[in-house]
Amino acid sequence: MTTMPIQGTCDSRFTAVREAFAENFAIRGEVGAAVCVYTDGKPVVNLWGGYADAARTRPWDQNTIVSVASTTKGMVALCTHRLVERGLLDLDAPVARYWPAFAQAEKDTLPVRWLLSHRAGLPAVRRDLPPQSLYDWHAFTAALAETKPWWEPGTQHGYHAITFGFLVGEVIRRLSGKSVGQFLHSEVAGPLGADFFIGVPESEDYRAAEVLPDPPPLPGDTTMWDVILRDPMSMAGRAFLNPPRTPDVTNTRAWRAAEIPAGNGHTTAKGLARIYGALAHGGTLDGVSLLQRATIEAAIVEQSSGLDAVLSFPTRFGLGFMLPTAERPFGPNPHAFGHPGRGGSIGFADLAGGIGFAYVMNQYKTGTLRNPDLRWPALVEAVYASLGAK
Repeated sequence: MTTMPIQGTCDSRFTAVREAFAENFAIRGEVGAAVCVYTDGKPVVNLWGGYADAARTRPWDQNTIVSVASTTKGMVALCTHRLVERGLLDLDAPVARYWPAFAQAEKDTLPVRWLLSHRAGLPAVRRDLPPQSLYDWHAFTAALAETKPWWEPGTQHGYHAITFGFLVGEVIRRLSGKSVGQFLHSEVAGPLGADFFIGVPESEDYRAAEVLPDPPPLPGDTTMWDVILRDPMSMAGRAFLNPPRTPDVTNTRAWRAAEIPAGNGHTTAKGLARIYGALAHGGTLDGVSLLQRATIEAAIVEQSSGLDAVLSFPTRFGLGFMLPTAERPFGPNPHAFGHPGRGGSIGFADLAGGIGFAYVMNQYKTGTLRNPDLRWPALVEAVYASLGAK
């Protein structure tokens, strides 16, 4: 068993979290990672370790940021509910009220609510998009506006893997006059002092960890990506591969600089946990108010549940936030909410327990039924075990 030096701080009550974090390096294939936990508005765990690069020459430190894939979607949801709380956005209004071009292709009455709950029928653009359109906000949103839904909106749900950020982000942009990244910085991350970027300034590039691809599955094992991408031209295939991109794109300046709000946020574990710690503390932390508690409670009322039409396994969603399932619990409290990301990252809040949790890493691991990725589940289990023992 290899021992990896673990740095940071950990309240004595949470020694089990430090031990589980060390075990991730020793037995679960961790390369570089960080975990942070807030309880009742205070940080109780802030640990990091390993390396920020594949060559293992650059140590991960407390300021290392990393691309967290769909964990970003939780930040988009938070930004949206700030507009709802101000009375600027009516979730039951047609999207076309705020984005007139969206009314084409039989979408004139589609409500904003269905964008947030993955019920809009727009998990993919139908026409082929060139690779560069991923970085071209106006090209991508124009393509979505002209796309006819893949199913009758509202009748089922399916994960809008990439399109979620452009769809919801365009509503945010038209109402606020700011891009999602600008809105997040000015209204959430900046005031709270939380490191979270959607669109990384070039000056922060030196802090970015290198994302490492999934190791190959064991013989006879099949990952969800093997199934989804079997037919790249299918709805599910196009949801992830239209526009096409190569696996190493997450390590490019183009990826970091762009605003792809469904999937290219960059953060530290502390930054992500601080935001969810505020939400778990009733929406306010250190005098900074993100949302009122009533707004949070409305945002996490279940909107979609059951077999996901894109992912082909059960998912649950509130209004932008993912909700736990029996297969993927966020701890023991059923009203936790947040969002995981491809490869293993996750951020969530537990209102009942007052817990904000974040785990980020650079080694992608897609679990299978036979070999699930146990890194963040082991950490979450340790958090709640520690609280039960106090």
